[in-house]
Amino acid sequence: MLSSKVKLTAKDILEKDFKTSMRGYNPDEVDQFLDLIIKDYEVFHQAIEELQQENLRLKKQSETTMRRSQPAPPPQPAVGSTNFDILKRLSNLERHVFGDKLYNE
Repeated sequence: MLSSKVKLTAKDILEKDFKTSMRGYNPDEVDQFLDLIIKDYEVFHQAIEELQQENLRLKKQSETTMRRSQPAPPPQPAVGSTNFDILKRLSNLERHVFGDKLYNE
């Protein structure tokens, strides 16, 4: 996506040699090269802005999804529920599952 819009690489900029004229570099050639650099920076800036907007959108979407998917708090034991009650229920469950075999042996 981005690479198709960018005309220069870091290597192109680094290795660019300008021809010299009587007074130094040819100003028109330097201006043309700088115009290409400016266009590339505009493309980079636009891509960065788009990615930042997408990043914000995805963060908000993630927060919304996380809020929806948070598990409900575990149910609180009934008032008056004690360890004795829990043991009694467990004993009844064992008797139901294993029958009288467990207690007759």
